[in-house]
Amino acid sequence: MLYLYGIKPNKPKKLVATFETEPFMLSYISWATLKTNEDGTKKFEQGTPLVGCTSYEYSHHPLTDEDILQVPHSPSPSML
Repeated sequence: MLYLYGIKPNKPKKLVATFETEPFMLSYISWATLKTNEDGTKKFEQGTPLVGCTSYEYSHHPLTDEDILQVPHSPSPSML
């Protein structure tokens, strides 16, 4: 399982979704990314778990103590 974390300035990373496969997760992130700014920060599609974040991080292991049942599992554009 992969754990996707949203990052906002001056805030701790937050678990926003989980995925079964890396290719699906990377495809979803690519779709959800509206813009990458010159400084590397990003703007994400409204309605996605990453909205309001400026970056993301992912891991094959949990990085926080958040409950994975409280975030979407394998979200897709059709879920919007």
